[in-house]
Amino acid sequence: MDPDIRQFKPGVCPRCGMKLVPGLPHPIEYPLRLSTTPRNPSPGDKVRLRFTILHPKTNQPVTDLELVHERVFHLFLISEDLQHFAHEHPQPVSPGTFDLEWVFPTGGMWRLLTDFYPAHATPQLIAKTLLLPGGNLLPAQLTPDTNEIKQSANLKVSLKLGPEQPIAGEKTLLYYRIEPRENFEPFLGAMGHMLVASADLIDLLHTHPFLVDGGLATPPSDAKLVQFNVIFPRPGVYRVWAQFQRAGQVNTIPFNVAVKNL
Repeated sequence: MDPDIRQFKPGVCPRCGMKLVPGLPHPIEYPLRLSTTPRNPSPGDKVRLRFTILHPKTNQPVTDLELVHERVFHLFLISEDLQHFAHEHPQPVSPGTFDLEWVFPTGGMWRLLTDFYPAHATPQLIAKTLLLPGGNLLPAQLTPDTNEIKQSANLKVSLKLGPEQPIAGEKTLLYYRIEPRENFEPFLGAMGHMLVASADLIDLLHTHPFLVDGGLATPPSDAKLVQFNVIFPRPGVYRVWAQFQRAGQVNTIPFNVAVKNL
């Protein structure tokens, strides 16, 4: 997941906690099959989502997956208007097959982003699309709001960007100031999770903190400082969801980030 991390002995990535493996496997995409029951769901229906991971050479279900952030299969569900977001973990029902019971609250296009890591391969980030009755199939209209302070379940969060004006194709540093810092704790094996989505839901990115407390020997006494690094691929306004856990409560905080061309 973090290919710039290297070391000369076995261990785990200091950034995301994944097990380090020798060498760099050839990056081959693994086919992912998605089915729904009922076959043509509508908003409000209870739907069974079934995901089957297939080996690219044998077309057989993949039985050996690495544990990544305490789960072998992560799923993000995002509505076309970007108003609905969920981070879920479908359960295994047979080798290479995972199920999730879900109710889609709205119609239109939904993007389902899967994140898994076949053994002896490379991490996979594969998106699927579902179309439900309703919606307008138009990109969401997002207003930048990075100058706001946001209150979540039990956290207050502000965001600063470096540079202040992100440029497409170049690294942007996202600095989260999180208050209070007491009882701030890991969520799924990381000090935070981030999902980035373009307004048209074409570009999707799942990443984790680069630094916590900025590597400071004496961190602030009143707040936690968490840094993510992101390369936004195109100009536009992106919805960025960050997830942090405090005292057993997961907080999901969205910001809209405007990105321009150089």
